[in-house]
Amino acid sequence: MEIVLKNTRSKYLEIFSLLDLDNIQKTFNRFSSIEEPLEAEIFVVNESISSHQLSKLKNHFDKSNICSLCIYSNNRDTILSGKSLKIEAAFLKEREIKNKLLLFNSKKKDDILHKGTVRSGERISSNGNLCIIGDVNPGAIVYAKKNIYVWGKLLGIAFAGKSGNKNASISSLYLNPLQLRIADVIAIGPKEKPKNYYPEIAIIDKQTIIIKPHLIENKN
Repeated sequence: MEIVLKNTRSKYLEIFSLLDLDNIQKTFNRFSSIEEPLEAEIFVVNESISSHQLSKLKNHFDKSNICSLCIYSNNRDTILSGKSLKIEAAFLKEREIKNKLLLFNSKKKDDILHKGTVRSGERISSNGNLCIIGDVNPGAIVYAKKNIYVWGKLLGIAFAGKSGNKNASISSLYLNPLQLRIADVIAIGPKEKPKNYYPEIAIIDKQTIIIKPHLIENKN
């Protein structure tokens, strides 16, 4: 089962596989804090999903502020289970479902450049580096498998090295986040606002996240 989540402006896109319907709480915890409405599409290929299983899944979606939910499957029992719960469901051939998933996956770029403010409730995820030209407001969350660069104020939550890369970094012109995470190391943002307005970078040093001035060497 593949699930596609996006906001109503299709700005945020996440695709994930759900293999265990009996243990899905952890999967949905990271979406429960998103305040804006989300749209979800479920793709089921050659798999029969019961109405009981879909009901459990739907309950988690309801907690995650899902405003639109649709199931695509080539299994008629799954389609009937969805319709019994008044979930929009459409029967598609196996190849049609896989083509839809390929289209979504093609939209996921390795490196992402985002221009503009990332507002509270918004999430941006990158499979490579993430560069944001603008502010990351409190309540916003940004993720990257590699490094995060914020050409503005970082006031929300930033998670770099989400694939486990401890050499990843988070840098910003004004670094005052609610929380930072690099790989499996987490740090709460400082209580006091930065006194100096110069770029700073967060890195892992001896299993601790430290923040230091982000100096650019002059090689001339």
